[in-house]
Amino acid sequence: MSTALGPDVVEAASGLQEYTVDLRRAMHAEPELGLQLPETQSKILDALTGLGLTITKGESTTSVVADLHVDRDGPMTLLRADMDALPLQEDADVPWKSRYEGRMHACGHDSHVAMLLSAARMLVENKDELPGPVRFMFQPGEEGFHGARYMIEEGVLENVDRAFAIHVITPMPAGMFFTKGGPVMASADRFDITMVGRGGHASMPADAIDPIPAAAQAILGLHTMVGRVKAGSDEAVLTVAHLEAGTTNNIIPETARMEGTIRTFDEKIRARIKEGVERVATHTAAAHGCTCELEIEQGYPVTVNDDAEVARADDVAQQLFGESHFHHMPSGVMGAEDFSYVLNEVPGSMVFLGVAPEGMEPGEIPPNHSNFMTINEDAMANGVAMYAAMAMDAD
Repeated sequence: MSTALGPDVVEAASGLQEYTVDLRRAMHAEPELGLQLPETQSKILDALTGLGLTITKGESTTSVVADLHVDRDGPMTLLRADMDALPLQEDADVPWKSRYEGRMHACGHDSHVAMLLSAARMLVENKDELPGPVRFMFQPGEEGFHGARYMIEEGVLENVDRAFAIHVITPMPAGMFFTKGGPVMASADRFDITMVGRGGHASMPADAIDPIPAAAQAILGLHTMVGRVKAGSDEAVLTVAHLEAGTTNNIIPETARMEGTIRTFDEKIRARIKEGVERVATHTAAAHGCTCELEIEQGYPVTVNDDAEVARADDVAQQLFGESHFHHMPSGVMGAEDFSYVLNEVPGSMVFLGVAPEGMEPGEIPPNHSNFMTINEDAMANGVAMYAAMAMDAD
């Protein structure tokens, strides 16, 4: 394979397609959750064995860092793939279906790992022509466990000059890349509110303090509040997604609990919404004679792409695939990513790779995080080529 970016890189990635698919299916069949993924780590280490990389296993997690050294002082490129699955029962009927109850690779992290392992093989074969060293970052705990932050604390970003990651997304056309400069994915904070009243008989509400009306009013107030603390042109979402209260029809419970999420692209708006949640919850509780227990858990920051790195990714994709495969999104998506921690420290970009399954209309395609989520595996060859080319690019 020549190191000039172009069809030869795509051809080399396509030549590894069977290997990439086998890796992805092996990962998919044995998904693991959170920060401790020993079986996944073992598969990654097996795939990296013999490539001449300097490999470091995580201390606090089962992360893997592999360094490809070169004899020149060009920029170090970090390529990242997340490893963890979701606590979800898989219902897709495929031979490589999850073997574990209640666990599923429903967000495509299995494909991320497989694509990066194949890209590592390609880059090792061409190490003498690379502009600088490459660091492969295999990260657990993306699904809410802040895995990237643990790896940063253990030094994964030392000497890194630029970073790149791919995330597959099912509704987008297979093999196409999508991203934008600036905020590309939202921050994510979790709130937990408990209205505390006084229990009693449902036939005698005057002798109790009913927390359910307080909770209902708070939900309406929270959703209304968002539109009153931001401009109409600013994007933000608050959703109460979990509500529980009571045990049966004739008992007024003592508590009513709700929890939900806050998503924004702007840190100032993020702070204003969190202040609004506290204000609405506390004062609504007081208006109903209740007290309020409130917890707001700080989640991932906004994922902000570097404009120059997005332009570089666009140029690389054009060299690989022509002008039709890279698309600039008009706005970001409200999903959150802990690659945000990496992009807070070094310039880089995250791009989405479309993996829409063949033969499905757009409205029929199971989205990421669905129990039926599946991907078009043919698109992974483009992901492998893009991973490799972003490290091969000298600009």
